[in-house]
Amino acid sequence: MPSDDAPTAWVDHAGGLVEIGHEGRGFAFDNESPRHVVFLEPFALADRPASCGDWLAFIEDDGYSRPDLWLSDGWATVQAHQWEAPLYWEPDGASWALFTLGGMRPVDPAQPVCHVSYYEADAFARWCGARLPTEAEWEHAAADEDVAGGFLDLDVLQPVGARGRQSLYGDIWQWTGSAYLPYPRFRPAPGAVGEYNGKFMVNQHVLRGGSCVTPVGHTRPTYRNFFPPAARWAFSGLRIARDA
Repeated sequence: MPSDDAPTAWVDHAGGLVEIGHEGRGFAFDNESPRHVVFLEPFALADRPASCGDWLAFIEDDGYSRPDLWLSDGWATVQAHQWEAPLYWEPDGASWALFTLGGMRPVDPAQPVCHVSYYEADAFARWCGARLPTEAEWEHAAADEDVAGGFLDLDVLQPVGARGRQSLYGDIWQWTGSAYLPYPRFRPAPGAVGEYNGKFMVNQHVLRGGSCVTPVGHTRPTYRNFFPPAARWAFSGLRIARDA
């Protein structure tokens, strides 16, 4: 990433045959099961989420006006809604301000970028010469990490981030490159709870990791959040990946 703030380093993962999905102990939603085997090619994840500083560089390089960076439907969405920056960003003279739950604040270049759509995340990753991780890559990388990070704190309610390597959890939900689809052998849970996830397995993409408005007890490696690709209201950002 071009930002000078906390330059990106890469964390390599060997890939191979790995298991993902809930193991059956403790609470999980039905879409997190069944646990199953997937094959991963060697890959690398950025050691931190994309920052507002990175996004400012994307904007300054005409990221929102270059159709070569965007998926076709994403470019149509940018044109239709005249997107020029993440949701809740507003021009403030020569800089940008951000509307938060605590009011207007200057955009902090070190803070993880937030309120971006899947389309924006995908375009940004392509601009970086990278890609979004698959949800299987993300879960495999996060499986051995402690679930610790910037979670629900009533005094903050905003991504904070930190310099250096950051936990895969917390601050922002992270878009993956994976469509929200059923796992092999998936069956919706019986009763009304079965309508909570299975009926939405179309035209959505998976996010992982939890955010600054997510209770820490509601987060685990297997949790599959999902939103339509144009959605921007959630505390959603990204962490880029590449083939190793």
